[in-house]
Amino acid sequence: MAENDHQLATRLAEQAGVLLNNLREEMWQRGAHPWQVMDTGDITAHRFLMEELGKVRPGDSVLSEEGSDDRTRVGADRVWIVDPLDGTNEYGEQGRPDWAVHVALWERGELVAGAVSLPALSAVFSTDPPPAMDPYERERPVLVTSRNRTPYLALAIGRALECNAIRLGSAGAKTMAVVLGHADIYAHDGGMYQWDSAAPAAVAKAAGLHVSRIDGSPLEYNAADPWLPDFLVCRRELADDVLAAVRAA
Repeated sequence: MAENDHQLATRLAEQAGVLLNNLREEMWQRGAHPWQVMDTGDITAHRFLMEELGKVRPGDSVLSEEGSDDRTRVGADRVWIVDPLDGTNEYGEQGRPDWAVHVALWERGELVAGAVSLPALSAVFSTDPPPAMDPYERERPVLVTSRNRTPYLALAIGRALECNAIRLGSAGAKTMAVVLGHADIYAHDGGMYQWDSAAPAAVAKAAGLHVSRIDGSPLEYNAADPWLPDFLVCRRELADDVLAAVRAA
C-alpha cells in the first residue's frame, strides 16, 4: 500500500535523522573538523530528501534550505518544504541533541502534513497521529528561547507572564519542547525562513497548540519570498496573555 503524505513525511524525517546520526558519529571518530561535519550533514540530508521525494512524489515541487529556489513552486498545488538539518551549529557540537530534520507538505494554501525528527533523541513527531498533549498545570509558564541570545520580545513576554526560561538551539527543537510539555511558549521575532518553521508549525498545530505570527495573524507558506519575519507557538491557555504582552511590547 502506498504511503500517505503524513506517513511519507514521518519516514523521511526519521530516515534522514538516522543518516545524520550515523554520519556525525563516523566523522567525529575520524577527527573531522566541526565545519566539515556541519557541511557534510547539510548536503547529505538534502540529497537524501530530494532523491526520495523525486522517486515517490515526482510531480510535487520542493523548497529546501540547501537547494536552489525554483520559483515555479509558487504556482504549484503541492510543495514540500524541508529543512534537511535544522540547527547545523548544534549538529557540529559533540553531545548536543537540539537539532532536527523538518519535512512538511503545503497544499493549496495550507500545511497539510509534516514531521519533525530529533535524531539525537530518537524521537519523531508527526501530524498523524498527532502528539498527545498533557493538561496544562504549571504555576509559572516556561519560555524557550535561543541558546545564544535573548530577544527583546522574549524578555517582554517573560516579564509580563513571569516566566521561567530554558535555552535550546534549533527552531524544531524549541517547538518540540512546547509539544513535549518541557516549555509552554516559543516566540521568535528575529526572522527566519519558511523551512525553519513549516514542519514545526504543522506538528504543533496538529497537537492543538496555538500557532501564528507574533501579532496573531496566520502564517503563510509557499510565498515567493521564503523569509518569514516571526513565529509564535504556545499553549492555547496562554495565547491571549502572550499576544497581549506582544502588543504591549
